[in-house]
Amino acid sequence: MTTAVEHVPITSDYAEIARRPLNPEQCALVVIDIQEKLLPPIFQKDQLVRNAQLLIRAASILKIPALVSTQYAKGLGGTVPEVASLLTGTEPVDKTLFSCFGSDAFCTSLKRLPGQRTTLLLCGMESHICVTQTATDALRERYLVHVASDAVSSRTEWNWKIGLERMRAAGAVISSTEMMIYELMRSSSSAAFKELLPHLKG
Repeated sequence: MTTAVEHVPITSDYAEIARRPLNPEQCALVVIDIQEKLLPPIFQKDQLVRNAQLLIRAASILKIPALVSTQYAKGLGGTVPEVASLLTGTEPVDKTLFSCFGSDAFCTSLKRLPGQRTTLLLCGMESHICVTQTATDALRERYLVHVASDAVSSRTEWNWKIGLERMRAAGAVISSTEMMIYELMRSSSSAAFKELLPHLKG
């Protein structure tokens, strides 16, 4: 199922894409496969969970819709409680293909999000498998893609890094949790930033 966003121009000029400011009204957050049986061996797993939580909190404050996926939840468990607890009302899309775009349910949910959601913010795991395949599929569907490099990971540091390199080469903007949040908030005087600040200091 296609979810192409026809009006988003795709250019080979990576610098031009990276210069575009994030606009909350155009973003959707995708939380990929942060699951109970997958998490224990993940490199820097505590950092991944903390930063995913920050992104989910920021998305909630800024009214950015979130989608969450699981990979074969029957065998690999559901979303870890510390992440799932922040996604109340968001039903996980369970999949067997590694890319979220391999799921018709995911594509339908993405297409039905309110507003013009042309930019996807990605976090989750594993960097070199499900996150990379989701990112490259999203780029082919003409979405702009930003990846929170410190909110994705893999079982090994090498695969985490090589996943980021592959996504950047494909055209995704490699960012960080704080880069995304501060860019989305825009100002330290905003009510949204003041609401999130205690969590950023934590």
